[in-house]
Amino acid sequence: MLSAYYQKGIIEAGCDEAGRGCLAGPVFAAAVILPQDFYHPLLNDSKQLSEAHRVLLRPIIEKEAIAFAVAAIDNVEIDRINILKASIKGMHEAVAQLSTRPELLLIDGNRFTPYLGIPHQCVVKGDSKFASIAAASILAKTYRDDFMQEAHQQFPQYAWDSNKGYPTKEHKLAIAQHGLTVWHRLTFRSAL
Repeated sequence: MLSAYYQKGIIEAGCDEAGRGCLAGPVFAAAVILPQDFYHPLLNDSKQLSEAHRVLLRPIIEKEAIAFAVAAIDNVEIDRINILKASIKGMHEAVAQLSTRPELLLIDGNRFTPYLGIPHQCVVKGDSKFASIAAASILAKTYRDDFMQEAHQQFPQYAWDSNKGYPTKEHKLAIAQHGLTVWHRLTFRSAL
C-alpha cells in the first residue's frame, strides 16, 4: 500500500526519472502533485507494472493530478554533465513547469540538488512507497517509451521498440554491427 503523503497538509510533489541506465535516448523526469485522497489499485512503481498498466494509468494520473510536468534531458547534455546531474536537472525542469508550487519535493533515490527554496526529502525506493513518486515514475517511463518508439522508426535496426535503449544483448549487437546513432550516449561506451 503506497503512502498518500510524507507530511500531511502540505503540497507535495513526487519526482522520479526514467532512462538512467540506457545507452541511447534522453533521460525523462516527471513531477506530480496528487490530491492527498488519490487512490488507484494499480498504482505502483512503474518497474513493477506491465506496459499495458502504465499506459492505462497515465491518463488517469494526468486527469486527477493537481499538477504534473515532464521534462527530457537529451543524450548530448547527458554526455556533457553526466547522467546523475542530467537526472536531477530533469527533475528541476519538471518542478519548474508545475502549475502549482509544491511545499515539499519527494525525490526517488538518495541524491538530489536543492531546488529554489523548496525543501526536499530523498526516499530510496520511493516509487514503491509514495503514490506521488509512483505516479511520477509512470509518467517519466511512458513519455520516454513513446520517445524511443518514435526513435525506433528512424533506426529500426536497434530494436528500441522493445529494448527502449537499455543495454540488451540485441542492442549491443546492433551497435557492434551498425555503429552509434545521433541518440546514443557517447560516455556510456564502457557499457557496450
